[in-house]
Amino acid sequence: MAFLIVLAALCFLMYVAYRGHSVILFAPIAALGAVLLTDPQLVAPMFTGLFMDKMVGFLKLYFPVFLLGALFGKVIELSGFSKAIVAATIRVVGAQRAILSIVLVCALLTYGGVSLFVVVFAVYPFAAELFRQGNIPKRLIPGTIALGAFTFTMDALPGTPQIQNIIPTTFFGTTTWAAPVLGTLGGVFILILGLSYLESRRRAALTAGEGYGDAATLVNEPVPFSGGKLPNPLIAILPLLVVGVINKLFTVWIPQVYGTSYSFDPAVVGSAAPVVQEISKIVAIWAVEGALLAGIACVLIFAWKPVTSGFAEGSKSAIGGALLAGMNTASEYGFGAVIAALPGFLVVANALGSIPNPLVNEAVTVTALAGITGSASGGMSIALAAMSETFIANANAAGIPMEVLHRVAAMASGGMDTLPHNGAVITLLAVTGLTHRQAYKDVFAVTIIKTLAVFVIIGLYYAFGLV
Repeated sequence: MAFLIVLAALCFLMYVAYRGHSVILFAPIAALGAVLLTDPQLVAPMFTGLFMDKMVGFLKLYFPVFLLGALFGKVIELSGFSKAIVAATIRVVGAQRAILSIVLVCALLTYGGVSLFVVVFAVYPFAAELFRQGNIPKRLIPGTIALGAFTFTMDALPGTPQIQNIIPTTFFGTTTWAAPVLGTLGGVFILILGLSYLESRRRAALTAGEGYGDAATLVNEPVPFSGGKLPNPLIAILPLLVVGVINKLFTVWIPQVYGTSYSFDPAVVGSAAPVVQEISKIVAIWAVEGALLAGIACVLIFAWKPVTSGFAEGSKSAIGGALLAGMNTASEYGFGAVIAALPGFLVVANALGSIPNPLVNEAVTVTALAGITGSASGGMSIALAAMSETFIANANAAGIPMEVLHRVAAMASGGMDTLPHNGAVITLLAVTGLTHRQAYKDVFAVTIIKTLAVFVIIGLYYAFGLV
């Protein structure tokens, strides 16, 4: 019964998300409904002590990233840089290769360390321009961005600085470069199969005479650049490079400047307790925030007039989008925390642990928990915290290197995490102005490809011993 309650809560939230209802409203309803059916007395304590605590904690850490990411995307749009990059891309690869162009831009940013959420805000103006000029349906933009940002550069390619590739290092004693051959092959598999699928969808739309969009899909469209001469594409792409480079530099410099922790006294008279910051837990966030500020400053240096002329109205829409995206994701985070605290979740974890093959056991467990919580990092953290010792013992008994465990766990976390209630998916759809009904089908297809890739690399390991 406990398992059915968890499953019902998950299905309910996916259903309302798919139907276009607000997750901000229904995530707590779904979570607390499950608590009510489990132990009615816990409803109020769970809501205040767990759901709200986790939701507010998420916003405290990540809302500045959402806000700066949205502003960065908006100034890129207002400056005309997006149109300049699109025009240059069309000249180089052709309008009909717009999907490949967007996937590669997303991949470059995410592999460079830019947050997945920031990539969504930053790339959407480019994608909208490129798809409009290529007359490719707008509804394919979410699937295209998902392929470029949420898959192979998030957790498959060795060395990626995304959190999904960092979490396993603390459990298995590995580095982010673990299993480079398997990770690279898995990434190539995802890229080829994903591009093939999206191109088939584009060709089908072309055959059917479908254009960029209609009144139902032309929502939250980037404002067309109204300036005269387009900026030089090399200058236009400079802010993106600045974000990537500064993010990397700050990631290295911040721990050197502040050490492992930093404390300060907030009261002039010294009567208040010192505030202590654990630098290792926030260095990535500070680095991204600093990089985005540098990117915004770079845009202003080269395009002050066009940006400032439309900044008042443009910033309002950017802030509104950041608030919506941040609250959506934070509500999902609270939902996952409540579900993970219920007895039914433990039933799921124990049942998954009975799978005999060590790598298949790990892959299914991690991707299932990521799907239930709607979070790749959250699901993997829960799975590894509860079962990493079992995974390690089984792997040692079977002679499986820890590097392979690392790569399987990382890639599995980004498999079924992108179900309809996933925060990144909801953010992606909100930013692009599309609904689940209009665009989720292609995101789910990319999800299936990503999940399949995990079992492909497991097969390659057993067949050839590749690491």
